[in-house]
Amino acid sequence: MGVDPGLARTGYGILRQEGQHIAPVEYGCLETPPGMPLAQRLLHLHEGIEALLRKHRPNYLALELLLFSKNARTAFQVGQARGVVLLAAAKAGLEVKEYNPVTVKQAVTSYGGASKEQVQRMVQMLLSLPAVPRPDDTADALAVALCCLQSLGMEGAALHWRTASLPTRD
Repeated sequence: MGVDPGLARTGYGILRQEGQHIAPVEYGCLETPPGMPLAQRLLHLHEGIEALLRKHRPNYLALELLLFSKNARTAFQVGQARGVVLLAAAKAGLEVKEYNPVTVKQAVTSYGGASKEQVQRMVQMLLSLPAVPRPDDTADALAVALCCLQSLGMEGAALHWRTASLPTRD
């Protein structure tokens, strides 16, 4: 499960991988009204993420690393939303995987400097979606989920290589 946390909108994308085939299970956005008190908005996001975790029981929860923002208020809000997502993952006993934005772009488009639009189009293509997922938060969450699957595949390949190259004892 990939998540793109935000106070107003938190995108999510749940993927299933069987062999080389990756398919979307559910994706969308949890939204909170701007007039709602902060604590209630965070509770709404937390409950929404918990419901998704209960429903789908993913193996991992993946997030982009939080980078410093020019707008301190936005950075704090994203940090707070991110905190409730991490809390829900911890309560569910999930391992959390975090990736920097360049790694996510590299995983999805093979180019770490890809534009937001390029990433969105590749998400659409890789998941055989009829249209680019909207809003952007949803596409971003799916991109993080794809990055996680690719990363896990590489970890498995590295583990297989290390295991295969170990000397055997007679």
